[in-house]
Amino acid sequence: MSAQFIARQLSITTTFCMTTTFRPLLRRFENSTKLMNSQRRLRQYTPRQPLNKGVCHECFICTDPPSTFGSATCQWAATVAAFTPADIDASAEELIAFHQLFQECFPRREQRQWSLFYLCGQLSNLERKTIEPMVLGLHGADPNAVRAAQRFITESPWDRARLSEIQHAVIAADLGESDAVVIVDGSGFPKQGENSIGVAPQYCNHLGKVANCQEGVFLVYVSSRGYAFLDERLYLPACWFTEAYRARRRACHLPMEVHFQTEPHLALEMITALVQQAVIPFQWVTADASYGKNLDFLEEIGRLGKWAFIEIPSDTRVWLHTPPLDLPGPGLLGRPRVHPRVVRTAPPPQAVRNLLAHGPHLTWIRQTIKEGSKGPLIAEFAFLRVTPVRDTLPASRVWLILQRTLSPRPEIKFYFSNAPTTCPCSEFIRVSGLRWPVETTLKEGKGQVGMDQNETRTWLAWHHHLSHVFLAHLFLMHLRLRWSDRPALTTAQARLLIAQAIAEEVWPLRNVCPSPRRRRGGPVRGHPALSPAPQLRDLSITSEADGETPAAVSPVPEP
Repeated sequence: MSAQFIARQLSITTTFCMTTTFRPLLRRFENSTKLMNSQRRLRQYTPRQPLNKGVCHECFICTDPPSTFGSATCQWAATVAAFTPADIDASAEELIAFHQLFQECFPRREQRQWSLFYLCGQLSNLERKTIEPMVLGLHGADPNAVRAAQRFITESPWDRARLSEIQHAVIAADLGESDAVVIVDGSGFPKQGENSIGVAPQYCNHLGKVANCQEGVFLVYVSSRGYAFLDERLYLPACWFTEAYRARRRACHLPMEVHFQTEPHLALEMITALVQQAVIPFQWVTADASYGKNLDFLEEIGRLGKWAFIEIPSDTRVWLHTPPLDLPGPGLLGRPRVHPRVVRTAPPPQAVRNLLAHGPHLTWIRQTIKEGSKGPLIAEFAFLRVTPVRDTLPASRVWLILQRTLSPRPEIKFYFSNAPTTCPCSEFIRVSGLRWPVETTLKEGKGQVGMDQNETRTWLAWHHHLSHVFLAHLFLMHLRLRWSDRPALTTAQARLLIAQAIAEEVWPLRNVCPSPRRRRGGPVRGHPALSPAPQLRDLSITSEADGETPAAVSPVPEP
């Protein structure tokens, strides 16, 4: 044997002996380090302490200058001070009763409790509403609890379809009206990495430019009573279905049945499901110009028996009168025609923006769209019946609505609608003013309940997170409606009310966070025994108490 071989064998033996001897010490050092890091992060979320520089000491929300910290001028602190103990207790009871409506969606007791815990975290005053800050702020420095909460969002099998059905029933009961509007809109979630599901360089509505992000398609329900999220779809760019993304699809557990769909197709899929379920009452569907480019989107909504009010690009071509067609058949010369075509003597179609200068005389009607926070919003409207161009052929006749602002440089928007000719102009004006709720809903989702604060990567986790975002936002609207006999609450004020109940550990919300599974007579497996957490710490639950066994998570086949 060579000296090199003997030296190599001695090195392997020495390494094995050292690893075997020092492995318990290394594990103990690693666990203590994790605990110290968790406790250090917990101190960042200590109650009644500003979460970052520039945030008010009183409410942790407004960004008053440091000179006014803790001053009586803080509007959020004044809102919290106006809440009585009875109000705070009532909000906690409302949250428990609201969450009990969805109990059947979670077959296991731990799932039901983690769902309520996640809901409380989204409604709390935490600056970051991701899993780790939730556990640290509401439960304590417990690594096992963090992992359990992550498993609930990323892996836990529960009935998301049934949860959506109950959610729609609650929306119909609280907000339902026959002339309500369903708004379609997309929203982006900027991301730094490339490993989250659906992340790719694409246009991000949130940033207004092309960026590395996820893009979701959302339905929002709007009536005179309020607004709420209805449904969502994650848009996957075409590149995600190429061979280069095979490893990412597998890592994100993308189901095999998922295939590429454009955003209008995703929206139509959700609207079709709403019509087939026949739970949500609505008459109108609105969307912005990114959906108005696709004339099929407008026609499919008409086939579903709904009226559309869709913004269109200014270069969309139309005829003022439907041109005649040359049908398939023998021609004057040459081969017979196989496809219909517009007769050669018909006038060419023109862009809708050209109708302002070269079209018919337009009668503008000045109307108040809605009462805004800075006064009434007034615009001028004109209405025409036109025939859109669809693959060089005339499509069905539709309404063309023109909306013009009153500014020195007026901005003009164009809309198509498939409403019947008997639809009054006042109805178009009413629907045109209902575009703002979708922006408000998305803003409240991101600003109040952590819609864009999702740090998971998988397909299932993205949908689980947004399901709870929808529940949290719906609860805030539910709470606002329950306070109809008192001064009206805004969504932010409603969240402050329930956040105060969560912070004070009002009895119905005490012991929300399930404790991790412990070995009989010993500390939590994997780290030393922890001191009691300052909040929500005295509940110890094990699945054996219910005689249940963990549900197996079947692996997702590789697409």
